[in-house]
Amino acid sequence: MKRIWTRWLPAAAVPAVVAVGVLAAGAVAVTPPPPATPEQVLALVASHAARQFSGTVEERADLGLPSIPAQALAPATKSSALGGEATLLELLTTAHTARVYTDGPTKVRVQIMDQLAERDAIRNGNDVWTFDSKTNEVTHATLPAGAGPEASATAKAPVMSPDQLAQRFLAAAGPSTNVALGQSASVAGHGAYTLVLTPKTAGTLVGSVQIAVEAQTGLPLAVDVYAKGQQDPAFHTAFTKLDLGAPDASVFAFTPPAGATVKEQPVPAPATTPKATPGATPGTMPKASPAPKPSTGAKTPESAPGWDTVVVVPAAKIPAGFLDQPLVKQLATPVSGGRLLSSSLVNILITNDGRVLVGAVPASTLEAKAAQ
Repeated sequence: MKRIWTRWLPAAAVPAVVAVGVLAAGAVAVTPPPPATPEQVLALVASHAARQFSGTVEERADLGLPSIPAQALAPATKSSALGGEATLLELLTTAHTARVYTDGPTKVRVQIMDQLAERDAIRNGNDVWTFDSKTNEVTHATLPAGAGPEASATAKAPVMSPDQLAQRFLAAAGPSTNVALGQSASVAGHGAYTLVLTPKTAGTLVGSVQIAVEAQTGLPLAVDVYAKGQQDPAFHTAFTKLDLGAPDASVFAFTPPAGATVKEQPVPAPATTPKATPGATPGTMPKASPAPKPSTGAKTPESAPGWDTVVVVPAAKIPAGFLDQPLVKQLATPVSGGRLLSSSLVNILITNDGRVLVGAVPASTLEAKAAQ
């Protein structure tokens, strides 16, 4: 996966992003050596090439919101337009335990352990599967030859690994973010550095983000998101078990169960991925690259979202009946211009004309955006 956030690192620490290399199985550093600077840890994360590992990830949210069962969001998740927002609701309200398996960019499996059920997202070569044991429904997609690791996103799941979540926050970081080192930690038996990201932007609800980084490999092991004014994390995801060896090949084999409903899904053409810079070794500090050119302020496809970004879903793309669901009406309180689902970290505004606005920003920001 391309790590676009490397563009804002200081010139002395901009790494050459490595797409090759294999982690040493069982590499553990209980007490990591102190790095010289936060930039060194950022470079270590940017250059990590975690191609083989398996483990258990636990995530939980403490936002003051009631738990939303996955089945209550089923009508929304069937819509590609609102699927992301529905997944966000589940992510922010429901604790999850997931087993994750990775063996290179084309073999990935995530098993979400629900109560008396499980959901699976699997990529095995060019085949991508999802399976919900409660509904006995299967989706299948065949990726085009040469599809990169980003194509695995076809199998969406309401669980984000620490690595995935860390990359999102690091993509939002930049000149508007203070980066520091916290105390070293031990996560799932692995020694880790701690990066602390503190937004300078006043218009966000995010107070800080702490990312535990495996000291030898650079793999993010845990992410804690703190809302402004709170001492306990509003959102937490971390490995509780981690094996840096190759999973058994049988983990990625999938055959639809008898009687399951199987739906074939088309996939978009794969995005073009730039070539990686060779010559670096996983677990070592990469050499510096030339400093990126100053931004002109113009928006480009490479522009990353900021801490105060607001996502707007037009009314035309909201699935029929979603806004009238009893669950949505129960959770959202009336405000000027619509209904608001409010929490310490994320606000969601449903306008009277049917749009949905989402952001880690105050409700007033969403209302102002909706009025534009």
